Amino acid sequence: MENIFNKNVIDDHLGTLVPSPDRSAGEQTDISIPDELRAEAERSVEKGVEFYQLHEYLCGIQHFKYALEMYQNIGDCSGTARALEGLALCEYASRNYREAIKIAQQGLSIAQQAGDRRIERQALGTLGNAYRHLQDFETAIRYKHESLRVAQEIHDHKGIAAALNNLGMVYKAIGDHQSAITYYKQSLDIARELKDSPIERQVLRNIGNAYHALGNYKKTIEFYEHLLESTREFGDQRSEMHILKNLGSACYAIRDYGKAIQFHQRRLSLSRILHDPKNEVHALESLGVIYDVMGDRENAIHCLEQRLDVARKVNDRNLEEKTMSRLKTLFYSIGDYASANQY
Repeated sequence: MENIFNKNVIDDHLGTLVPSPDRSAGEQTDISIPDELRAEAERSVEKGVEFYQLHEYLCGIQHFKYALEMYQNIGDCSGTARALEGLALCEYASRNYREAIKIAQQGLSIAQQAGDRRIERQALGTLGNAYRHLQDFETAIRYKHESLRVAQEIHDHKGIAAALNNLGMVYKAIGDHQSAITYYKQSLDIARELKDSPIERQVLRNIGNAYHALGNYKKTIEFYEHLLESTREFGDQRSEMHILKNLGSACYAIRDYGKAIQFHQRRLSLSRILHDPKNEVHALESLGVIYDVMGDRENAIHCLEQRLDVARKVNDRNLEEKTMSRLKTLFYSIGDYASANQY
């Protein structure tokens, strides 16, 4: 059965809360700088943010570098720090962690000199995230606590939620899942106070994963069901499909096969609505395994036959051969040798 909580499958980036680069100029803007020069730099930052949000990081880097040059030329320290932080976030998102650290350190130093606390907080957060990925957890925790302190001092509630969540990510990485859950839950409380559904959904996912790592499948299911409800309200069917996969697997772990089947059946329906053969195959695989464990060979065979149809439609010869081999074994197990010989 597919292992949806395998630590080698889950990308740590997915659990990290990373605010987009700052679009707006800070309060320390120098009014002596000509408007046209400032406007050109601001437009470049806007473009950089747009490309960052589209995950087109190379284009984002180009625009942030141009903005950086402009801000340096006009002597705008806050703008320089902002462009550096945009660059650092693009490098971090591109998994160039050492480069992200180098740039974020420059941005942090300039932001502190300029007194721009928003950029200071974001740079500290980027440093913490990057060091976590480099497995320097002691340094990551230090920067995360500094980011949290600054966010609290400037009453940046989204920044506080992000710092708490990302502290949880560090503790998760070192295997201290209980501490991770403590930080995640504090982040969740703030997200709910802010009525920030995207942050709430991400933190709910992280809490569910942490409980799964502890083997507490009932708590895993509890938080993933909250996540499922929020995701359905948002109307994100693709995310719903992946949540259903996790729920089905957690229910399977506690042998609640009835609920596991319900979740995987819904997942199967969504995979067909979304024309996603990969998830359709995996859902059928999970259902087949559950039916087989229950001793319901008829339904297990039915799932495998559907899986074989999908394999042939997508011309996956390897999957086709594996499915036929499994069908042969199942038919032999129930004494239907004529059907078995067809495969």
